Amino acid sequence: MYASLLQHAPHWVWGALAALTFAGVRQSVPRRRSIRSATSLPLLVTALSFYGVASDFAHQPLALAAWALGAAALFALATLRGAWRGVRWSPAHDSLIVPGSWLPLALYLGLFGVKFAVGVALALHPALIDEAHFACMTGFVYGAFSGVFLARSFAMLRVAREVLMRGAAPL
Repeated sequence: MYASLLQHAPHWVWGALAALTFAGVRQSVPRRRSIRSATSLPLLVTALSFYGVASDFAHQPLALAAWALGAAALFALATLRGAWRGVRWSPAHDSLIVPGSWLPLALYLGLFGVKFAVGVALALHPALIDEAHFACMTGFVYGAFSGVFLARSFAMLRVAREVLMRGAAPL
């Protein structure tokens, strides 16, 4: 059964997995990044997550509330625990210096796995789309991933704001 599920997945799914893997592996090494490039992928993934819940569960308003709750909870946790510390501004290069981390890869693959599992569950059991608990659970999990991604963007923007407060130009 599992082999059949993998064989019948659309081909673009494997391209998306390869792109996410590539993006995650690239983030495992320290690098210089502009504020725009450092915040764009986390914000894009968050927007896609929200869109996924809104489009799949449009008739389940609690799913969006669960998404917001998951996003807020993990944003607060990741921000308070300093999950993205170590980012600093390099005036010499006029860019952010972002330490390497395997966490983005784990998050990308985790979100991909959840999205794939939800897609399979809905393909095998279409009635789940009307189940409030399934919609809320899915919304919460997507939101939780989004909260961590938003915390990452916030950490980058916080460094930029500190630079602006000192009078340097971070863009």
